Amino acid sequence: RPENVETTALGAAYLAGLAVGFWKDREEVSAQRSIDRIFVPKISDRERKKRVVGWQKAVQRAREWALEDGV
Repeated sequence: RPENVETTALGAAYLAGLAVGFWKDREEVSAQRSIDRIFVPKISDRERKKRVVGWQKAVQRAREWALEDGV
């Protein structure tokens, strides 16, 4: 997670700065980035895959219910 969560505005500012020559290149812009926290998965790859399959089934069932209701 970036330290500055306003990444959309910051990205626009960086692009504008690159366009007018304020920043030399993308590497210089990248050097400005600061990270607040890094998230690391705590579940196994097998468990993650199992959960993704369950989520995909739930989405498919929700789509089917929506079609039954004429949505």
